Amino acid sequence: MALNLSQKHLVVAEIADVASKAQSLVAAEYAGVTVGQMTAMRKKARETGVYLKVVKNTLAERAVSGTEFENVKDSLTGPLLYAFSMEDPGAASRLIKDFVKINDKLQAKIVSFGGKMYPATHVDVLASLPTRDQALSMLARALSEPAAMFARAVKAIADKQGGGEEAVAEAPAEA
Repeated sequence: MALNLSQKHLVVAEIADVASKAQSLVAAEYAGVTVGQMTAMRKKARETGVYLKVVKNTLAERAVSGTEFENVKDSLTGPLLYAFSMEDPGAASRLIKDFVKINDKLQAKIVSFGGKMYPATHVDVLASLPTRDQALSMLARALSEPAAMFARAVKAIADKQGGGEEAVAEAPAEA
């Protein structure tokens, strides 16, 4: 379906708004992906906080201008699917990586994170980043471990001293 000029402006504004708030971008070539697979991918994207959009590259170029994803403008060629991670930087990469297992025709082409563009092979690196909840639990575990070690050390000292006091207390009674 062809878009008129006002519709194109709306699409560019929508993507620009998303790009300004997004944490990472993965652009993937989707030629050969079935409608059913694309529908399943869109559903999974909504559940995981990923903005997924198929749009003409010229509109995407205009939309990412002035954002941290501006560095990808020259690489936008071919039929591309744009996946923006909104909350978790690795969410879009995990989505693409999971769907590549189902359909090998889906291929990551561009990965952008932190204002830098990376080769498509970095999808795996970005996908391996922990989610926010995983990172918080790892931090909590790291912060609680020294306290737990201290508590175990104090208990061990108390156990040693407690056993010694009982031996001393029993010795004079026998004498």
